Amino acid sequence: MSTSTIKSAIETMVLPYLNDNGFELVDIEYIKEGSNWFLRIFVDKEGGIDIDECRRISEYVSEQLDSNDPISGAYFLEVSSPGAERPLKKPEDVRKAIGKYVYVTTYEPLDGSKEFEGTLLSFDGETAVVRVGKKEHNIPYGKVASARLAIQF
Repeated sequence: MSTSTIKSAIETMVLPYLNDNGFELVDIEYIKEGSNWFLRIFVDKEGGIDIDECRRISEYVSEQLDSNDPISGAYFLEVSSPGAERPLKKPEDVRKAIGKYVYVTTYEPLDGSKEFEGTLLSFDGETAVVRVGKKEHNIPYGKVASARLAIQF
């Protein structure tokens, strides 16, 4: 089974439980690090998620994985918060981040750079406007390689 097929099966499996309990699925990773495979599920909710909630979700996911068995080999399951530098995976994530400090990378240089760290001023679904210092950069959403919240020092 491919990584994307596994991620899709996991999403189908856990999304109803998360939605019914007020949680948001932020991301799913199924990656190999060294000789080990890791299934990481990042979950959040309004006001943040605590360790007991991660434990409950982990127990539910573990039961579902045991009964549905979409992954044939051995792996480690991790359920956690996306953290302070939460990834902005979907357009709705970007919209929610308006007014916040973000870090955006692009597939190709725009205005001479592929990295933009600053305040997200707006997002209309097609273009994100990020102010870096005193300059505003219009970044087409289709050219965004990755985006996340950033901590401003």
